[in-house]
Amino acid sequence: MALLDISEVAKQTGLPASTLRYYDDIGLIASAGRKGLRRQFLPEVVAQLRLISLGQTAGFSLTDMAQMLPANGAPQVDRDTLHARADEIDRQIADLRKLRDTLRHVADCPAPSHLDCPTFQRMMAASGRWARRDKPSAKRSAP
Repeated sequence: MALLDISEVAKQTGLPASTLRYYDDIGLIASAGRKGLRRQFLPEVVAQLRLISLGQTAGFSLTDMAQMLPANGAPQVDRDTLHARADEIDRQIADLRKLRDTLRHVADCPAPSHLDCPTFQRMMAASGRWARRDKPSAKRSAP
């Protein structure tokens, strides 16, 4: 089986080589060897990296992804965790829609001062409630 050079993996995934080295160093992916100083990877690593990118886009940390992608390569994804994350995204979408509507109202409001506008006052009061809503802990990991 032909190994992929780190530069080829970077090209196929769009990830910088430094991220690939970091992921390899923390055990998230595994290099299959070296050719000189350059790390070599099995072709399967491309699919793993795409899953990691998808997971990060969905809000999962690298630690979460390491638990979902054990060393044997078979993903172990807890469906309840996925449902919980999807529910959290739904809440974020609802909050973003409210924020968008507030911004549009401010942009289009005919009142001479937005602070005098009763609709804007109600929206501002609601935004305080959004900010106080229990937020999940910020446990995101960056490459």
